[in-house]
Amino acid sequence: MFSILLLMIYLAFVSLGLPDALLGSAWPIMYQEFAVPVSYSGTVFMIICGGTILSSLNSEKLNRRFGTGKITAISVLLTAIALFGFSISHSFLMLCLFAIPYGLGAGSVDAALNHYVALHYSSRHMSWLHCMWGLGASVGPYIMGFVLQRGEPWSRGYLIVSLIQFALAIALFCSLSLWKKKPEELKENAASTAKQEDSQQNEFRQNESQLESCSEEAKKQEALPSGVPKQKALSLKEIFAIPGAKECMASFYSYCALEQTVGLWAGSFMVLALGMEEKLAASYVALFYFGITFGRFLSGFITMKWKDEQLVLGGSAIVFFGIFLLFTPWSKAMVLPALILIGLGCAPVYPSVIHSTPYNFGVEHSSALIGAQMASAYVGTLIMPPFFGVLGRSFSMKLFPYYSMFLLLFMVFTYRRMLQVTKKARREKR
Repeated sequence: MFSILLLMIYLAFVSLGLPDALLGSAWPIMYQEFAVPVSYSGTVFMIICGGTILSSLNSEKLNRRFGTGKITAISVLLTAIALFGFSISHSFLMLCLFAIPYGLGAGSVDAALNHYVALHYSSRHMSWLHCMWGLGASVGPYIMGFVLQRGEPWSRGYLIVSLIQFALAIALFCSLSLWKKKPEELKENAASTAKQEDSQQNEFRQNESQLESCSEEAKKQEALPSGVPKQKALSLKEIFAIPGAKECMASFYSYCALEQTVGLWAGSFMVLALGMEEKLAASYVALFYFGITFGRFLSGFITMKWKDEQLVLGGSAIVFFGIFLLFTPWSKAMVLPALILIGLGCAPVYPSVIHSTPYNFGVEHSSALIGAQMASAYVGTLIMPPFFGVLGRSFSMKLFPYYSMFLLLFMVFTYRRMLQVTKKARREKR
């Protein structure tokens, strides 16, 4: 029974990625049909991000009231309705209106699923699930490209993806009873997380005992949504008051800003700063995303030996080396391995930070923290990549490696600071 639930979660992560790159794939045709400037895609993106941030910040409250299963099913249904709305939109205003449920659905399901997996599954599943997101993000543009090559309108691509989302929403509603099960793997995950944190036997016993008690407390509350302890949802002010929360959100903000900046501006850097051809630059950017997806598949196996902290810092070191190659006199020749290395290094960061949240901040705070992390991630992707666009236009695209390196170093600094603060807070609790 529980393996069926795991399959549903994997499919849900694929569905999360499916629509993400559709707008970018179809916009060169859409903006002409709507008779709007090409830059208006940013307006749609901002509306989606705004809805995502809002629903992420309220995810803990919604999760406690409805449970992960219902939130996931309703969110996927909202996304399906929004995508269907895109497919029947005949004006830019309609597109903007349907972008609202798109963003609201995406933020809720992202935070709820990440929290559920962080609480109930081992780190390898978190990595592989985010690999499935990458698979979905790759399949979406392929569907749109296939539709356009057949001479059909862009709306048909959105219609196909919306029907896939509707089918998944129905499957999720049919599987709601499975989400009430309390997996035994929760206890295994708690023990393995505690083992990873410190090799000293005494600290391991204390951590294991603390996490097992959280597991037992969750099991006593069968009537509640799975994995959600009985306490009121935290306000944003209360979240900021948790030791290490501000540093964690700043680190996540920086990481997502880095990933989005590289994905959005690496192509322009190659063309405008290095003098490469547009088609070659586009194919190199695709390899950056391949590096992330393949890296998450690999990191699922590495988690069996390395703890989350090691994966984050090890991945950051690989990203550092990749960006460093762009500073060399041979940057044009090195840009391909640089982007692959940056992608591989980015791969374990997002899932590992999320997976370690229940341990670093406690099960009772994990839902609120993961929602806040999701919100900070979208704020980072909303602000920092456009800011680099302003810098690149005003000064030079050659600033790209410097900007990327700054985001990486700030991420590592705030992440290490978060580890110090949370470790101190756990010691004081004992």
